Amino acid sequence: MDLSAKKKPVKEPTERELWTGVLYQMAAPVLSNMSEGKLQQNMLVELSPTWDGRNKKVTYMECFGRLMAGLAPWISLPDDDTAEGVQRKQVREWALKSYAQAVDPESPDYLLWRKEGQTLVDAAYIAESFLRGYDALWLPLDDLTKKRYIEEFTQLRRVDPPYTNWLLFSAMVESFLRKTGAPSDTYRIASALRKVEEWYVGDGWYSDGPGFAFDYYNSFVLHPMYMEPLEIMTQGGKNKVWNMSECNYGRALKRMQRFGMILERFISPEGTLPVFGRSITYRTGTLQPLAMLAWREWLPKELPNGQVRAAMTAVIKRMFGDNRNFNEKGFLTLGFNGKQPNISDWYTNNGSLYMASLAFLPLGLPADHPFWTDPAQSWTSKKAWEGEDFPKDHAYYE
Repeated sequence: MDLSAKKKPVKEPTERELWTGVLYQMAAPVLSNMSEGKLQQNMLVELSPTWDGRNKKVTYMECFGRLMAGLAPWISLPDDDTAEGVQRKQVREWALKSYAQAVDPESPDYLLWRKEGQTLVDAAYIAESFLRGYDALWLPLDDLTKKRYIEEFTQLRRVDPPYTNWLLFSAMVESFLRKTGAPSDTYRIASALRKVEEWYVGDGWYSDGPGFAFDYYNSFVLHPMYMEPLEIMTQGGKNKVWNMSECNYGRALKRMQRFGMILERFISPEGTLPVFGRSITYRTGTLQPLAMLAWREWLPKELPNGQVRAAMTAVIKRMFGDNRNFNEKGFLTLGFNGKQPNISDWYTNNGSLYMASLAFLPLGLPADHPFWTDPAQSWTSKKAWEGEDFPKDHAYYE
């Protein structure tokens, strides 16, 4: 053998291939197991060192619900014969079987629907996944499975949510019921939206409850779960609701766009994000509003597609490029970038961490969409720190 022969260069993945590769790595261990009723048997569970003692089976619903909320747009794309398309079809098939397992009382992977208040949180992410992939993920389910979901979602009214972002979890569940035509509690939706509207503090930021905390809960919950129920209540801003006229769809979108601009400026030239606040273990979930703006084609003129894609790719590559965020069984591990269990909050398990999937919403745009095909551009902080011209920042006022 001629050892001096040149090795064939390894082809660098495209940006989309990088994104789909990470998302598939996140999803496959969860859904391949759950589709066969083996997630609770095979998942390597990790609990925070300060775990509060609640039933650790909440882990499985957290894992499944949060993953599906980020995964839904991608696997809702139509089938094609590309390598990505084949992979996507496989994930969708696993997901549809997993949805059925989740509500089948005879399944080993029947989720913890009827115990713990935490269930409301992650049921909301499952409901959100159905809204984000309604035609591809909800409509194909069999009638019995649909009936079971409606029953499980309805019984969650047993949970009295605290006066925080949790109000939006009730609103999300009820909004999904409303979308399906099932009986829904309009008060739970409208009162949550009115309260969050009261918590707006300015310049694109909401307070999570009466007191403001500087963290990423505007990303994890407040912006997306305010917009999505409001979209259902107003039919995409076409109608006003008489008893919540202060909740304006167009204004809420402008706030979200401003917050997206702030997130984009947070991304350093090296593709890092500032690490602050609780739940930092949710990793790339911090980018959800930016991801949602891109996926829904809501990006403001200040954020071109190629610039946002390049910035988000830099973060995904920095976060997942060294492959140290998964444990030995392939599930996400407690930490921010690597195994760092001591930064976990008292409510955190490694199922919680699948919030990271929420950065991948733009994969719901087809590969020929401008988000994926426009030339890459330097993002704001990269321009600034490399001496290029960059736009001045300015506050958003109403």
